[in-house]
Amino acid sequence: MTNTNGAPFQVPMLTKENYGSWCIRMKALLGAYDVWEIMESGVDEEDDVATTKKKDQKALTLIHQSLDEKMSDKVANATNSKQAWNILQTSFKGLDKVKKVRLQTLRGEFESLIMKESESVSDYISRVLVVVNQMKRYGEELNDDRVVAKLLRPLIQNLIILVVAIEESKDLDTMTIEELMGSLQAHEEKLKKPKQESAEQAL
Repeated sequence: MTNTNGAPFQVPMLTKENYGSWCIRMKALLGAYDVWEIMESGVDEEDDVATTKKKDQKALTLIHQSLDEKMSDKVANATNSKQAWNILQTSFKGLDKVKKVRLQTLRGEFESLIMKESESVSDYISRVLVVVNQMKRYGEELNDDRVVAKLLRPLIQNLIILVVAIEESKDLDTMTIEELMGSLQAHEEKLKKPKQESAEQAL
């Protein structure tokens, strides 16, 4: 299918993560084909029955083109475009509620994370990044500066001196997670070395 200039319209593909943006783009696409009104309301007073059916079939075809095989199964029994649209809307609104609840739980988990006394910096950072990545998958926008601040706040006492040094010498707003990881891990190794030497001398 093409636009008035002969260039093909790109049909957006629906995934489990992009329903909101897909919906906006599909409305624009259906409007460009002059079928959004018929798809939304099911009738157009200015059209005859044949034209209405033709528009509805075009809208239904566009919806199916935006779905993969699994998604298409959801609307396989839909007899018109409005019904297909409503099925997808109901399905993804339910998923959206689940996503919001899960994201709220992850936000609480992120805020409560602290470094354990017996835990290495690497293990602590890994735990934080697991939660961060899960939050991002659920649509949370987390910039490096927010994660860096989170990593610095709850560190155990023997790293406080390093935290102060980092805060004084670096711009935390521009510091990346990788830079912070490198600094913390290097300092942790320095702390381990005297303990290892003392153990070796004792033996």
